[in-house]
Amino acid sequence: MKLQISIDGKTYEAEVEVLEDDAMPRQPMVAPPAPAPASAPAKPPVAAPSQTAPAEETADDAKVCRSPVTGVVIKVNVEPGQAVEANQPIMVLEAMKMETNVTAHAAGKVKRVRVAKGDAVKVNQVVVEFE
Repeated sequence: MKLQISIDGKTYEAEVEVLEDDAMPRQPMVAPPAPAPASAPAKPPVAAPSQTAPAEETADDAKVCRSPVTGVVIKVNVEPGQAVEANQPIMVLEAMKMETNVTAHAAGKVKRVRVAKGDAVKVNQVVVEFE
């Protein structure tokens, strides 16, 4: 069987052999969607946003505790004015169905807790400030 096919205004002739019998129901032939033109201008890459707010970038790392992961706060173990020891758990975060304990890096006194249970946090976000 010979067929004629037109693509982009050009006509081609093809010889086709039917391998299946006529017992099979025929499906209508649908032309595939035309590909996008190759000369389409590419979109410029979008700069990734900073993972921390400008105010947080300047915070003294010795006086703050940052989130090690992107996740959700499921428990806060400290409150302002509370004294903490080094390596004491100060909160629990959930990320990808796993819990991460956030601990104090040094002994000190909690000045401010910036997050509450249920809050979403990003990597390097300041979650607790120390005096």
